[in-house]
Amino acid sequence: MIVYVKTQGARIVKEGRHLVVKKGDGIYNTLFTYKLKQLLLFGNIEITHNALCQLMQYNIDTVFLTRYGRYLGRLAPPESKNVFLHKKQYLLLEDSVFGPRIARSIVIGKLTNMATLLLRIKRTRKQPYAGVLAGRIHDLLPKLTAADNIDSVRGYEGRGSALFFEGLRYGFINPHNFNKRVRRPPTDPVNSVLSLLYTFLMNRVYAAVRIAGLDPYPGFLHTIDYGRYSLVLDLMEEFRTIIADTLTLSLFNLHILKQDDFYIEKSVEGTSVSNNPENAADVSKDPIGLISMDNTEEAEFDLPEQRMEADAEAVPAITGKYPVKLEANAFKRVIDAFEKKLTTSFYHPPAERQLTFGDAIIFQAGYYRKVIEGEADVYQPVLLK
Repeated sequence: MIVYVKTQGARIVKEGRHLVVKKGDGIYNTLFTYKLKQLLLFGNIEITHNALCQLMQYNIDTVFLTRYGRYLGRLAPPESKNVFLHKKQYLLLEDSVFGPRIARSIVIGKLTNMATLLLRIKRTRKQPYAGVLAGRIHDLLPKLTAADNIDSVRGYEGRGSALFFEGLRYGFINPHNFNKRVRRPPTDPVNSVLSLLYTFLMNRVYAAVRIAGLDPYPGFLHTIDYGRYSLVLDLMEEFRTIIADTLTLSLFNLHILKQDDFYIEKSVEGTSVSNNPENAADVSKDPIGLISMDNTEEAEFDLPEQRMEADAEAVPAITGKYPVKLEANAFKRVIDAFEKKLTTSFYHPPAERQLTFGDAIIFQAGYYRKVIEGEADVYQPVLLK
């Protein structure tokens, strides 16, 4: 069970064997720790000492974020004791053959998914230029396959990502001033949602990496740096389009999110009035997002981020614009849609069975471990159908 706590001023206390979310004299929720896998805390949430001890006793991954979803840090279970696996990870960083090979596999999966989504936009929205951009991404794949060093792989990834975000805007009925990917800070509603969903996704991939017993720091596509979860960022890439980008399209095109759900934060916290129906539309009904992955149509066919999406809420002076943020009620709808997306199942060939997207993230981390240990030759990313 994954639990998000967003009520500002709430306190998490231990009562018997369980944790309780309180505010004042009211009880908002009871958390059964034996069922809890991850706890995400947004903003001004207090945890008592006894509650913290309970979270650590049950090895519950506890993530701290700002009120608007910027990643701050986490209370994580103990590191894996498999020092031999970790040693292998670090030794492979110096392998001039292994590194480019696994980086190529990751980027081929990412670019293939991007091209597939742009072709879906071309067909569904009748936007020929999206198909042109998909073709240009597809043209990068043979060059990427021949790339013999990681810098070249990163270059093709950056070119493909730029083409993708140029075409993504054509998938929206109303693009809400979205023209390109802007992260620090997000200055339009679409970029605001993308940054939030990428943060949610990063947390899920991090948890999967820890479940697999891997060290989250040594990656190949993303350069290693002090405090950077390079492996987590690597394994996120194939899921960005499948989960976050398609879900963003669904949220806007089904009017689950509207312009009134966002405000501009200037020198003081902005205010606006939410005007949204209590029962939002079903995100699974979007013809582009295709939450169910049941599309039977035949598919045609930024330099990688060196910092985590946690940096999405930075100083506005970088772009000369103020950050655009979600209202509280809309924030909850995004979380609900994200969780629904992760419970959607599809057939995953490497697993030879149906998996939910949430399970697929865990499976892929385990599959990556098999490649590291030499049990599998090639890393096979999840592909959008």
